[in-house]
Amino acid sequence: MKQTFYKYQGTGNDFVMIDNRQQIFDKNDTKHVAFLCDRRFGIGADGLILLENHDTLDFKMVYYNADGNESTMCGNGGRCLVAFAKQLGVITDTCSFEAIDGLHNASIENGIVKLQMQDVDTVEKYDNHVFLNTGSPHHVQFESDIEAFDIKIKGSKIRYGAPYNQVGTNVNFVKQLTDSHFKVRTYERGVEDETLSCGTGVTAVAIAMHYIGKTKKNHVKLSVQGGELHVTFDFESGSYSNVWLIGPASFVFKGELV
Repeated sequence: MKQTFYKYQGTGNDFVMIDNRQQIFDKNDTKHVAFLCDRRFGIGADGLILLENHDTLDFKMVYYNADGNESTMCGNGGRCLVAFAKQLGVITDTCSFEAIDGLHNASIENGIVKLQMQDVDTVEKYDNHVFLNTGSPHHVQFESDIEAFDIKIKGSKIRYGAPYNQVGTNVNFVKQLTDSHFKVRTYERGVEDETLSCGTGVTAVAIAMHYIGKTKKNHVKLSVQGGELHVTFDFESGSYSNVWLIGPASFVFKGELV
């Protein structure tokens, strides 16, 4: 049976999108998902996302990493899914949807998607890094030579090392450019390599930089390998709320699986 797919990208973080409102996609076939994400033998993507019906919200998001396994929240994937839902006519300019980490609100205007992320109540500060969960777990640390080092080697050592071990974490390396502008490179678990952008990652970086006092602003600009993202938030009594991830999401192409 032929199945239509769509390709989207958000600051270089790319995804295979499938309209699964009729429940025709085999969600248990992890090898097939990994094949579709493979850049040599399949379509090629950092992940695969299913858009499904929801009883009370506009739609449901089901996200798989490139390794074929269903995973935690993907911020850029969520933003791309909002653009996809608009292309399908499921939504107009605003929506609410369910992801693995709960309810998300979003809006889209002129190709820019604003996605509300989960509140963050716990930020762990260590001697040389910060750890927090923004829908997915993130290790955040400064790296002065951010342009030159091998992120796959350094990121994988942290991703699999203590205390993360087999559960693993995403790893973000940060360089401060101004008081509210940071450059970020991210090693993503599930992709097991650097991605050009990570939405939950830049959200984690923005909050971490505010938490440790590197910025006092609640609107932070993040430069990633694939472009530019913005994160805004409210901060009160040690908690971060009203967190929004903002940036472009673009349709790339459409095709058929045979």
